[in-house]
Amino acid sequence: MENKERVVFVDYIRVIACFLVMLVHASENFYGVVTQKAIDSIPGGAEKLAGFATNTGGMAGDKAVLLNEANRFWVAFFDGGVARTCVPLFMVVSAFLLVPMKPGVTMGQFYKRRFLRILPPMIIFMVLYSLLPALWGAQSMEESWELLKTIPFNFPGNAGHLWFMYPLISLYLIIPVVSPWLERASAKDELIFIGLFVASTFIPWLHTFGIDELWGECFWNRYSMLWYCSGYLGYLVVAHYIRFHLKWERNKRLTIGGLCFLVGAAFTAWSFWWKGVPLEPIATPQLEWAWEFCTPNVLLATYGLFLLFSCIEQKKAPKAITGISKLTFGMYLMHIFFLAPIAAWVVNDNAADPRFPVYIAIPVIAIATYICCVVTTKIISLIPGSKWVIG
Repeated sequence: MENKERVVFVDYIRVIACFLVMLVHASENFYGVVTQKAIDSIPGGAEKLAGFATNTGGMAGDKAVLLNEANRFWVAFFDGGVARTCVPLFMVVSAFLLVPMKPGVTMGQFYKRRFLRILPPMIIFMVLYSLLPALWGAQSMEESWELLKTIPFNFPGNAGHLWFMYPLISLYLIIPVVSPWLERASAKDELIFIGLFVASTFIPWLHTFGIDELWGECFWNRYSMLWYCSGYLGYLVVAHYIRFHLKWERNKRLTIGGLCFLVGAAFTAWSFWWKGVPLEPIATPQLEWAWEFCTPNVLLATYGLFLLFSCIEQKKAPKAITGISKLTFGMYLMHIFFLAPIAAWVVNDNAADPRFPVYIAIPVIAIATYICCVVTTKIISLIPGSKWVIG
């Protein structure tokens, strides 16, 4: 997109949402990474956490434990309350800019343009995450080979953040299909679909609290009654509705957007705090029961925050904002390479007693990672052909 076509508030969203991704992953070091040193530093920790499988991978695994009340509160605040909207914001931005498709653009042309931008960098970084850790001794070449073998089927196990690429690809795949409908649909038609999408966001809660199979789900059928109205397609329609049908003046967007974000973010933070009792191991999906990106609270917070950003009335963003916005895809791809060692230094092998208080440690990890990514991605962008690496 050329500068003359840039949407200023979207550039701000990209810059902030990219930082929020790093804030999420910085927070994971304080409930998903538990070392023996941390356990031994807590009075009675060895007894209370006997048999707990520690995770030192830098990101949350399938089991979690919070080591004290400070970690409980600040992870809930930063990861749940502040940053949980990061992924849906990127989805909404993509839909806001790409739907409906430009007149005369065919499905093949759309796919060629979008996938040539994202697939080569995605594959390159999958290979890098599989191979590079072996160079500094973090894994063996045999482990690297095992990671490489997963690439045709899924993201490498040490690059969990790349899960996002697959929903993004699915969104791009469906845009040419739904774009003609959105061009013809009335505001009322879109609201009907959005209502069905909102209903579908309660499904993760119902699954968590004991209803394993809903509305046709069973071991031979994964596709429930609301399957085709659920997921990130819902955010796509929300983005289109906001762009073409929501005609609120700025003050109304500020008021309603602020309230929606605060209510959604507060619930998201509380949900983690409620489940995260210190020194009580818990399955991570149970701890993060309201943190899935297609849940009512995250949808509400995302909707509110997007409305707040849409109130930005600058005709042109500062050069720094525009410049970083163009780099955010590459920053997202590479950030774990920086975040893992930075977090390891800050946490100092003990999430119960890091080098800084946890309310400082989490943003420090995220800010340092962000700066490293901006600098590195900018340098790469100066190299001819860099678009194949960083998009």
